[in-house]
Amino acid sequence: MTVQYIKELFVNWTKRKIRHHIYNDEKEIYFREKEIWWVALGKNIGYEVDGKNELFERPVIIIKKYSGGMCFVLPISTQIKNPKPWYHFILFIEGEKRAVNITQGRTISSRRLLRKKGILDNVQFTKLVDVFLRQFGNDLK
Repeated sequence: MTVQYIKELFVNWTKRKIRHHIYNDEKEIYFREKEIWWVALGKNIGYEVDGKNELFERPVIIIKKYSGGMCFVLPISTQIKNPKPWYHFILFIEGEKRAVNITQGRTISSRRLLRKKGILDNVQFTKLVDVFLRQFGNDLK
């Protein structure tokens, strides 16, 4: 990637983020823990997980709902690494194998939520949260 291309990505994301901030304030978004959403994660720095395509979006699992306007999420990837790194949790969504990167969790505004994709079953959600808590502490309970 060239420096110019990276600059363009950041400018495009900044423009899109302004739209999310202004226009998504007008609509009520209802979400719950265990739900899978496409989220505008944006263009990030270094090894942080980016959103994909021109919308800078990525699927996430809502791990903790703090309020109607904030939640803690973990990003989902279709790229399954072999051998599986310690920070990937493998699960199945609609019969498809996916990886959740437990090191890339973050708190987001509900204004970043774009569209609901589904809901994770109780068994997989409980296992995912247990793995996350064993690795990073008991702060989410």
